[in-house]
Amino acid sequence: MRIAVTGSIAYDYLMSFPGEFSQHFIPDKLDSISVSFLVDSLKKRRGGTAANIAYNLALLGELPLLIGVAGRDFPEYGDALKDIGIDLSGVKIITSEYTPSFFASSDQKGNQIAFFAQGAMRAASEVSLKDLDLKSDTIVVISPNDPEAMEMYVNECKELGLQYVFDPGQQIVRLDKKALLNGAKGAKILIVNDYELSMFSKKTGLNKDQIADLAETLIVTLGPEGSEIITKQEVFKIPPVPEKKNVDPTGVGDAFRAGLLTGLSYRFSWKTAGCMGSLASTYVIETDGPQNHSYTKEEFVERFLSVFPDLKEVEEIL
Repeated sequence: MRIAVTGSIAYDYLMSFPGEFSQHFIPDKLDSISVSFLVDSLKKRRGGTAANIAYNLALLGELPLLIGVAGRDFPEYGDALKDIGIDLSGVKIITSEYTPSFFASSDQKGNQIAFFAQGAMRAASEVSLKDLDLKSDTIVVISPNDPEAMEMYVNECKELGLQYVFDPGQQIVRLDKKALLNGAKGAKILIVNDYELSMFSKKTGLNKDQIADLAETLIVTLGPEGSEIITKQEVFKIPPVPEKKNVDPTGVGDAFRAGLLTGLSYRFSWKTAGCMGSLASTYVIETDGPQNHSYTKEEFVERFLSVFPDLKEVEEIL
């Protein structure tokens, strides 16, 4: 199974707020917010949802195809991605624009407030799956991107008969009800976090059970509580992997997706694939950026088995 990842490629500007955001909002004044947060630090890191997923897939030995757009400041970033085995033949460079920028501030409880400047990503719909000669065994990840491109990729996957993972993420805000339903219906996997599930429900008018009926499998990530995999036959509760230190949550969900998809590419059980996602995400939270961690497959398997000793099928990735 080849994994192709569509979505954002970006530079992340990560800030750390020493308090808790929730303590600085007045419930009866939410319609007239005026808040400023003094942060302790600012760091620039390589990021973007699609690039983050591809990076973590490469760490686990996959050879993912990255599909997206970047700007004239991308060459150094692109070289770093190629060096770890990511195929960039699906990346288009827009020389008149800069690579998108993600500005995020995290508080001491891991909550995050973020803004995304599109830059070159406005041209994402110029990169068509039809031009990439994708084989029938390719699974396409449709992660947050320019909304027009996300809708296009859903329709192209259906037209080309390709399996896809619908990962609308923070673009649930921008996608309308029709686009959300079309993306979820027929997806091999619909994946959201618990907050995004609530947003999805609000925009579509569907409850959790009805949303789960749309895709083959619904996966809901639950932060420090792990995740939930809801198939047509069974529900799997996936525990988190304890972190050695909690540094920064940015990119944690992207790593989970990479670990999960790697497990599925080996045809592992849902339990093993989900737990691989848990461990992959823990590596990220222990560092200060979504692509600042590294490990060998041997190190990954050793740590995995120290937490999940009964799930020995993971040894096959070696």
